[in-house]
Amino acid sequence: MATMYPRASSTGATPSEEMNGTGNLMDFLDEPFPDVGTYEDFHTIDWLREKSRDTDRHRKITTKSKESYWELIKSLLDAWSGWVVMLLIGMLTGTLAGVIDLAVDWMTDLKEGVCLSALYYSREQCCWTSNETTFDDRDKCPQWQKWAELMTGHSEVICVFSPTNGSRHGAGAYVLNYFLYVLWALLFSFLAVSLVRVFAPYACGSGIPEIKTILSGFIIRGYLGKWTLLIKTVTLVLAVSSGLSLGKEGPLVHVACCCGNLFCSLFSKYSKNEGKRREVLSAAAAAGVSVAFGAPIGGVLFSLEEVSYYFPLKTLWRSFFAALVAAFTLRAINPFGNSRLVLFYVEYHTPWYMAELVPFILLGVFGGLWGALFIRGNIAWCRRRKTTLLGKYPVLEVIVITGITAVLAFPNPYTRRSTSELISELFNDCGALESSQLCDYVNNPNMSRPVDDIPDRPAGPGVYSALWQLALALIFKIVITIFTFGMKIPSGLFIPSMAVGAIAGRIVGIAVEQMAYHHHDWIIFKNWCRPGADCVTPGLYAMVGAAACLGGVTRMTVSLVVIMFELTGGLEYIVPLMAAAVTSKWVADAFGKEGIYESHIQLNGYPYLDVRDEFTHRTLATDVMRPRRSEPPLAVLTQDSTTVEDVETLIKDTDYNGFPVVVSRESERLIGFVQRRELTVAIKTARQKQDGVVSSSVVYFTEDNPQVAEACDPQPLKLRRILNLSPFTVTDHTPMETVVDIFRKLGLRQCLVTRSGRLLGIITKKDVLRHMAQMMNQDPESIMFN
Repeated sequence: MATMYPRASSTGATPSEEMNGTGNLMDFLDEPFPDVGTYEDFHTIDWLREKSRDTDRHRKITTKSKESYWELIKSLLDAWSGWVVMLLIGMLTGTLAGVIDLAVDWMTDLKEGVCLSALYYSREQCCWTSNETTFDDRDKCPQWQKWAELMTGHSEVICVFSPTNGSRHGAGAYVLNYFLYVLWALLFSFLAVSLVRVFAPYACGSGIPEIKTILSGFIIRGYLGKWTLLIKTVTLVLAVSSGLSLGKEGPLVHVACCCGNLFCSLFSKYSKNEGKRREVLSAAAAAGVSVAFGAPIGGVLFSLEEVSYYFPLKTLWRSFFAALVAAFTLRAINPFGNSRLVLFYVEYHTPWYMAELVPFILLGVFGGLWGALFIRGNIAWCRRRKTTLLGKYPVLEVIVITGITAVLAFPNPYTRRSTSELISELFNDCGALESSQLCDYVNNPNMSRPVDDIPDRPAGPGVYSALWQLALALIFKIVITIFTFGMKIPSGLFIPSMAVGAIAGRIVGIAVEQMAYHHHDWIIFKNWCRPGADCVTPGLYAMVGAAACLGGVTRMTVSLVVIMFELTGGLEYIVPLMAAAVTSKWVADAFGKEGIYESHIQLNGYPYLDVRDEFTHRTLATDVMRPRRSEPPLAVLTQDSTTVEDVETLIKDTDYNGFPVVVSRESERLIGFVQRRELTVAIKTARQKQDGVVSSSVVYFTEDNPQVAEACDPQPLKLRRILNLSPFTVTDHTPMETVVDIFRKLGLRQCLVTRSGRLLGIITKKDVLRHMAQMMNQDPESIMFN
């Protein structure tokens, strides 16, 4: 049921109207009011109204296009403006993502050393250009020197022990590298939190909870502004480079939406219509995920499944185009240097077997348990941060968490490196050229198989050492991520969650691999794992574990599976990914239906009506509507007996978003609804532009022109133009289950309650959220905004 917003008729004034002063009144009414149709900060938009305004705009353009060739060209430009905006969003988002990737790689390596041949090279780029790196010493790069080696001439490892100074120099170099690693981490995090706090407070966090709320129709001024875009981009590099347990993928969605909001200002079609603006932001979110993971299709599905509230078919096409352009732009920059778009490309040579579904499902159970644990722990910590003195010292909190992270991370090689490098190593299959500790297997000297078909082998000492280090890294990541997410710096959750799952998955994969090697005669291995065969791929278990933990935290399903196989190129392993994702969601849902983003929305008190929530309580509209019996009567306006002074007093004394208009206070027969902001702007504009409008002027909402009885009477003010003649109404006996569905599917700000045409009360979106919170035993006072 659409709400129609009437337009003033363009009728000329008659001589009698000019005599009584109504001619100027009608001329004034035919002019559009400035700022009418806009919304105040922390308010909800009216979706039906925005849709109606866009329909009127499109109708006018279509009519004018038949008048001249110039109007026809303007109509064509208007039709193609959406695709132009998508092109610009994709190009800028892809460019920013490429720059961020390159800067993060360089600054992350800067904590450990520097490239002598070119200071702006990361370690990997430095070794690519070096002609001194040999195959035997492929892990050593003469052009790359750690800080201790550069400053003292001694490295951490002394090949030839000297009784006089060898051990002392080696320990001293290690301590110096340790100290500089912590110092660089503290410097990066301090710069990040300082820039956020001083220049752009909205640049902190992941951004996805706020993006979800904005796309549902909420106004947060400045959250998608130019300063936020600039500071978020810069501080995201600093935060990720500091070594904190966070990622850049979630904040890239925020960056992409800032780009979308920036280009919306170029076209009035989007800048003056909040509903159309949100269609662009939905497509921008898809472009953000596209460049974050190199997953264009996954980005579109992520926007559809996770963040968007209103997603028409036209937005689906444009989201796909924006994600495509962003992916092409990122591929042209080639920040990973591997001529591939994906971040963690894998190439496994062994298929998975049905018996492996058991450990895959167990990894899904682990992912669900981890997701539930993380959400509860993180929300408890964030709530403590908001309600204690801890929240007053965000800089100190970031410095302390960074110091603890750096001090504990440096001794373990799996926590010292960047999280993306860790996940990449955990995903990799062990080939003949791999030199990682995870690939330190005991080789059979008589083996004559091809390089790509290495059989299962017994684990060597390096593998067992790596398992202990990975176990410690798993505990460290689980604990520190709970305290890191939500600090006043840009912080994503995708990569840390994937790291927890990848570590657990790799450990399980190695365990299954060794069981299959040493007990190939067991019934579970007998049918598919012959002696000397390549049966188990531990990297696949890491990939499945990463998907399970990410799904347990975010509760994504379809988009998660697509992102994972686009991210890794593992199209053959969709079924294991699906099994783990579904299992993790089921297990996590057993402890709570909300994912991490929905939990933070509730924590911040944003008015977000989740379409996935079910409301089955048997209450009626009369139980929720305002005013209650103990409250003062509903503030209303009459159609022809309210003065300008009365209206201004009502606006001053109340903070309601709008007022119902009735025939009279005695009859309470509903005429329509007028928005507070439009009423304020209309009266202010009338006082400036229309002669004779004073405090005692009568405000009319009637269709007929008001008549001035005597020449000494003040000029009347007709405001029927801003009156919504068809506000959405329900009866007092309408079930709240129906009312909740109406608010969700139509995006209403408020709904009037009537009985036989007589106004009884009003239900706002805030009332619906408060009532749902009460029915679900939550804190209704946490809903802070209108």
